[in-house]
Amino acid sequence: MEYLKKLRQFDAYPKTLEDVRIQTFGGGTITIISMIIISILFWMEFISYLTPNITEELFVDTSRSPNIEITLDLIIPKVSCDFLAIDAMDSSGEQHLQIVDDISKRRLDLTGAPIAPAEKVNITVNIKSTNETANEAAANQTDYCGSCYGAKDGCCNTCEEVREAYRQKRWALDSIEDIEQCKKEKFSEKLKLAFTEGCQIYGTLLVNRVSGSFHVAPGKSFSMNHLHVHDVQPFSSTEFNMTHKINCVTFGGDIKTGSHNSLKDVDGIAEEGATMFQYYIKIVPTSYIKSDGTIIYSNQYSVTKHQKTVSLLAGESGMPGIFFQYELSPLMVKYTEQERSLGHFLTNLCAIIGGVYTVAGLLDTFLYHSIKIIQKKMELGKLH
Repeated sequence: MEYLKKLRQFDAYPKTLEDVRIQTFGGGTITIISMIIISILFWMEFISYLTPNITEELFVDTSRSPNIEITLDLIIPKVSCDFLAIDAMDSSGEQHLQIVDDISKRRLDLTGAPIAPAEKVNITVNIKSTNETANEAAANQTDYCGSCYGAKDGCCNTCEEVREAYRQKRWALDSIEDIEQCKKEKFSEKLKLAFTEGCQIYGTLLVNRVSGSFHVAPGKSFSMNHLHVHDVQPFSSTEFNMTHKINCVTFGGDIKTGSHNSLKDVDGIAEEGATMFQYYIKIVPTSYIKSDGTIIYSNQYSVTKHQKTVSLLAGESGMPGIFFQYELSPLMVKYTEQERSLGHFLTNLCAIIGGVYTVAGLLDTFLYHSIKIIQKKMELGKLH
C-alpha cells in the first residue's frame, strides 16, 4: 500500500472533484468542434499513411530494351477512315514495311458517334519497284485482265493497281469514275463519304528504340525517289481538314505520373486547309518500382507543338497531317514506392490529438474567463 501511495505522487493528471467542475455551453461547442477537427485530420493522416511514399532518382540509362511500344488514340472528325494512312519510320532511315500492328480504325459520324465496328489495319509504307509491281500483277492475274489505260503494259485488275500504274508514270488520274475497276469496287461511293465522316485511330505499334517519327496523313502513302509522299488524288491537299483530338499518346507501360501522357485531351484546330500539325517529343526513359517489387519500364515525355498552313503555290514543303517526332534522352528516372513508417503515423496522430486538445483548452479558458469578466462588470454597472 505504501508503494501505491508513492506512485500517486507521479500522477501528472490530477483529478478535480465532480462538485467543483463547471460545464458550459461554450465548452461543449468547442469540444464538438475539436472532435470534428480531430476526426478530419485523423482521416487525412490515415489516407497519407496508406499511400506509398515515392522517391525519385536520376541516372544514366543503361537499359538495352530493343523496342518501344507506342500507344495512341486519335480522333479526326472531318476525314473518313478510307483516306487516312498511318506510317512510322526511325532516324536511321529505316521504314517499317508491311508491319502488322494492333492498330484499328473506327468510322464516326460528324458528331463523333461510332457508325461501324472498328477494323484492324496494317501500317504500310509501299516502296515497290516497277518489277515488283509487275510480278505482283502477274501473280494475281486471272482470266480477267483489266486495262491499265495506257499507264503500262499488262493487266491492272484492281482500282489500286491502276492508281499505282499512274503513280509510276507520274500521271494525274483525273476521272477516276471512268475506271472500270474503280466502278466495281464502288470507289466513287467512298469519295462521296470522304468528308462526311470522321475516324478514330487507336491501338499500339512497336518501333525500334531509336529516335524516329510516325504520322497520320490523308492519301495513300508510298515512296518515290527516296521521298515519302502521299497521293491524295482525286482531291487536293487543301480539302483535307486535319482537325483532331488526342486522347492518348504514350510510350511504354502505364505509370502514375502526369507526364506519362502529356498529350492527353490536346486539340488541334485547322482553321485553313492543308494544315500541318507537328509534335516534337522528348522522351525520358522511366522505371517504376512498386512496393511489392514489381518493375514497370516506361517513358515520360515533354512535347512542343507547332502547326502551319502549307502553301504549295509558295513552294513550301510539307503536307496536311499529324506528325509526331520523338527523341530519346540518355538519362533515366527511377521511381520507387516505399511503405510509410507506422511509428511516423502514430507520432503524427499523437501530435494531432494533443495539439487540437491543447488549443481547444486554451480557447475554452480564454472564452470562460472573458465571459466571467463581462458578467462581473455588468453586475457592477461598469460595462459601457
